[in-house]
Amino acid sequence: MKKTILFSLTVALLALAATVCSAGETKAQRDARLAWWREAKFGLFIHWGVYSVPAGYYHDQPVRGIGEWIMNSGKIPMAEYQAYAKEFNPVKFNAEEWVKIAKDAGQKYIVITAKHHDGFAMFDTKASPWNIVQATPFGRDPLKELAAACKKEGIQLGFYYSQAQDWNNGGAATHGKWDPAQQHDMDDYIDKIAVPQVKELLSNYGKFPAVLWWDTPTGMNPERAQKLYDVVKKLKPGVITNNRLLGGGFTNRFAGGLNGDTQTPEQFIPPQGYPGRDWETCMTMNDTWGFKRDDNHWKATETLIRNLCDIASKGGNYLLNVGPTSEGLIPQPSIDRLAEVGKWMNVNSEAIYGTTPTPFGAEAGKFSETEKERNGSPKFIPSWEWRCTSKPGKIYAMIFKWPEDNQFVLPGLRSEVKKAYLLADPKRRPLKIKRGKTGIAISVPDLPPDAIASVICLEIVDAKASVSQTKL
Repeated sequence: MKKTILFSLTVALLALAATVCSAGETKAQRDARLAWWREAKFGLFIHWGVYSVPAGYYHDQPVRGIGEWIMNSGKIPMAEYQAYAKEFNPVKFNAEEWVKIAKDAGQKYIVITAKHHDGFAMFDTKASPWNIVQATPFGRDPLKELAAACKKEGIQLGFYYSQAQDWNNGGAATHGKWDPAQQHDMDDYIDKIAVPQVKELLSNYGKFPAVLWWDTPTGMNPERAQKLYDVVKKLKPGVITNNRLLGGGFTNRFAGGLNGDTQTPEQFIPPQGYPGRDWETCMTMNDTWGFKRDDNHWKATETLIRNLCDIASKGGNYLLNVGPTSEGLIPQPSIDRLAEVGKWMNVNSEAIYGTTPTPFGAEAGKFSETEKERNGSPKFIPSWEWRCTSKPGKIYAMIFKWPEDNQFVLPGLRSEVKKAYLLADPKRRPLKIKRGKTGIAISVPDLPPDAIASVICLEIVDAKASVSQTKL
């Protein structure tokens, strides 16, 4: 009897331990904390700062690389770079207009650069005079205005904060420092700049930030990361953080107990997502994050919408970037594309918000048997015919390539289908369904209701679709 009781107690303790996350919360608590983010699926990234003044040029010469890295890429001395602040006067900035652009696009949250690697604070900080309130003619805190606008419109607001790299306040610098004035003790920077500023960001904006987005942990170690982690847990334990505080970085490695809540693949969509891990792909609309005046290499709206479908089908979020000008304007090509995505979302957002990954999988593409990536792993060859998301009792097929024979086939679906209809049909008239040996065929009209992605909703008997799986 004692052995039985001991065994039962051990099993119970192991089961309890399995529900506890590394941050000391239960799985249920974590699920509740991330619920809004998992529902949202689509957010707006904003890279905005002093780097929008040079806009990719130094001494009238173009500087290669992304706009917000111009100080590093151009090896601009601190004194010269800081002088740009005198020209940074974004008088055309309107927080309510920015939030409306995001909301109309169907985006549920915004993440803005509170401080990028150049160390310029886009908020009112007491830790350094190198900030938008003290160092520019603008003299206002745009984060406060955005917080008010987001609260009014029901949009979540998050802050990007470069915790390690800081090229003007004594932090680290990827590729090394280039100006003697940058030499500074890293721990001194953490204690006197990073920790105080994170405290300000977590304390001065009401219920926000909902997200704290770290970046490039150059020069970080567990002791430095722990100081920032402790501030977050003390002041806003409910905030969602990403994996770049200590070592997740661009390699997307899990970084032990300080790995945050989300993986952050940058400028690419992982072939199979990150099963068992919340994740968010961040992407630009052109080639740069911060404004660069000669970057007109814009992605087509088709690419943006299909990326959104692809990411949602793999269980991720899409954080799509804009880089406002030094006047405070989001570039018109970005506004136009967001508006076009918004039109699609007005009809089809049911297939995005609050969905779970595809029950199929093979539709995303397959790994090549011959082609290799640079690291030697098999190259993934995507297929762009359709994607799929799901909800309890529903499957959403997002069709990119409309079938010429008017028959869309869902392979391997074993669940009984009660009804199928196009989301673009306001009357939701049922489509004809025929079950075959390899799945079901749905009869569709001659022309797609949307040239980019048309969505069929299937209502099924099962809460979770039963599918004969085909591996990628």
